[in-house]
Amino acid sequence: MPVARSAGHVAARPGSLRWWATKVRQTKGHLLASVPASEREAAAGWLSMGQLDLFDRMHVADQRHGLDVVAALRAAGEHDDEVLVAGLLHDAAKGRTGVVPRVLYSLGQAGVAWPARLGRRILPGMDASLDRLAGHAASSARLAEAAGCSPRTVELIRWQDDPRDPDAGERLRLADEAS
Repeated sequence: MPVARSAGHVAARPGSLRWWATKVRQTKGHLLASVPASEREAAAGWLSMGQLDLFDRMHVADQRHGLDVVAALRAAGEHDDEVLVAGLLHDAAKGRTGVVPRVLYSLGQAGVAWPARLGRRILPGMDASLDRLAGHAASSARLAEAAGCSPRTVELIRWQDDPRDPDAGERLRLADEAS
């Protein structure tokens, strides 16, 4: 059963079949991610030098995801550069977090917390990876601010999971979920 988020929009409830299908697709995307030089060059055409540097420092899977979020936003008619930059850089702080911590984190979002608890106990570095994922929105916002993003873009990134901006923030959240 979907969870209502805002007028006319729904999100998949963590643990639902639709949510799991999205997570499986995202895992596959993480493992197979690539960013052709032509896409990076296209991004360079509309980003500042600081924003491009931040993009270049992101894990290739997060770069790919950011480009996919921007494509989803544009396909939905988005033209606001601040929203598009937020879409591209919203996961900048996830770092070199591998697929295992991302899966464990997602299981926790679905209410299945024991795998992450076990992973924290037995897997070296898992604490840092899971903590980085849990705080990535705020950390990504700080990185975006340091990269010269506008205050609005920074706030869209900071509140990506629980948008404070009911219009642009919700468009970003939905594009992130769909990508």
